[in-house]
Amino acid sequence: MSPVSVQAPRAVVLVRPHRFRPNPETLSDNAFQRTTAADVSRAAFEATTTVARVLADAGVRVHLFEDETGDHPDSVFPNNWFSTHGDGRIAVYPMYAANRRGERRGDVIEFLKGNYRVREVIDYSGFEHDGLFLEGTGAMVLDHIARIAYTARSGRADRYLLERFCTTFGYEPMFFDAMDTAQRPIYHTNVMMCVATDFALIGLDAISAPHQRSAVVDRLERSGRIVLPLTHRQLGEFAGNAIELWPEGRRRILALSARAAAALSPYQRDVINESCEIVPLDVAPIELAGGSVRCMIAGIHLDRRRPGVLDLKDMHETTAEPEKVAS
Repeated sequence: MSPVSVQAPRAVVLVRPHRFRPNPETLSDNAFQRTTAADVSRAAFEATTTVARVLADAGVRVHLFEDETGDHPDSVFPNNWFSTHGDGRIAVYPMYAANRRGERRGDVIEFLKGNYRVREVIDYSGFEHDGLFLEGTGAMVLDHIARIAYTARSGRADRYLLERFCTTFGYEPMFFDAMDTAQRPIYHTNVMMCVATDFALIGLDAISAPHQRSAVVDRLERSGRIVLPLTHRQLGEFAGNAIELWPEGRRRILALSARAAAALSPYQRDVINESCEIVPLDVAPIELAGGSVRCMIAGIHLDRRRPGVLDLKDMHETTAEPEKVAS
């Protein structure tokens, strides 16, 4: 199995929330979300800090940005508003909930332009005015190797925008219907599916139509992946919400939450461990908002401008523990 992969980014962007809370505007269509009267903002802040530190200690290049406002409950999930691509392009996406649209940050884009080779930023956010949404790598699970955009139909994934994105960025759209046990559409594809270099975790039972289920399995297997089906119970434990990363100087890792890792079967763990190391992370406070580790991580697939160099400005602006992030 290949030790390297364009599927697994070496660097990530995280946003550390100072006033985190589950978002009331997303509760209606996010069955993974839980309401709470408790103040979990401090716990979410500390959980994000720990994720940044663990990934940095593992050799992943971590760029940690702060959100000190109380205006954006879901700012800890930056993968929904932008994605990066190996050809030097960045996509910016239209968001379903009005109070999430302010999560889009010019300072993050400018940082990426200054530190990575960015040739173009394509902004789809104007489609919000038309009621059309495509929430980044939450709505789409991208296979960067076989160039497929797996997408479950929902109010956060418009088919027209998916096809437009795929035409522009060179992906094949694979659109399907996926439901939870109450027959509600699964709000984001990345809570039911993870495509890594050698395997794919996927809630096959959630894909309603047999012909769609067979088509998805066929594409995954033809791309060389071992398909690891997840049960509805495992999806509820966020076992589908994982991301493969490629640390500097070591084998790939699979980052996922502690409860997700505990929900994997021995066989699933064995297959994953053949390809990469499982790294469980405790993000229980953040999972109250209906997302887990994958949702927290925006992967950086861009080439660095200055390989091996992280200057003081970068370290000050983007890391909680700068000595742990510098390569």
